[in-house]
Amino acid sequence: MALGKDYATQECSIARALEVIGERWTLLVIRDALYGVRRYNDFLTHLGIPRAVLAARLQMLTAEGILEKRRYQESPPRDEYVITERGIALWPTVRSLGRWGREHFSDTQLRRFEHVDCGTELGAYGECPTCGGVVPVEDVVMVPGTGLDPNPTDPVSRAFLKSKRLLEPIETVPV
Repeated sequence: MALGKDYATQECSIARALEVIGERWTLLVIRDALYGVRRYNDFLTHLGIPRAVLAARLQMLTAEGILEKRRYQESPPRDEYVITERGIALWPTVRSLGRWGREHFSDTQLRRFEHVDCGTELGAYGECPTCGGVVPVEDVVMVPGTGLDPNPTDPVSRAFLKSKRLLEPIETVPV
């Protein structure tokens, strides 16, 4: 029996969410957008995603209000994809899934997420154990972990070798 393309018979908010973000590449695009990736070519080289798939995912995420397409250059015309409040609301999901993956499939810590105000690593639910309370995504710093490749080939991975606030656009330097 072939797997259907949607969950129309399911009366469940998880099923509806999976229709939007449940495809293989979609959460990785959202993750990168939270990390500050905005430009098509940066998504393309960092993810190793086929062009047609990336174009379709960006179009769908824009149509769903998770990303917003913004012009950053007029000649030639070029756009970037900025994560919206609706997309930012997925941060706890992305963070939890990453933490779950590390705990169950790898002991290597590729990144740490810290509270910008005090430098404390966030707890399991995005809370600051020192200050108390959940830390807003704009006050989270991504710090490279010991498991990252120190000599990555793509410019996005090289940009992630430095600590940076989430949501802030990355600066890439071509090889």
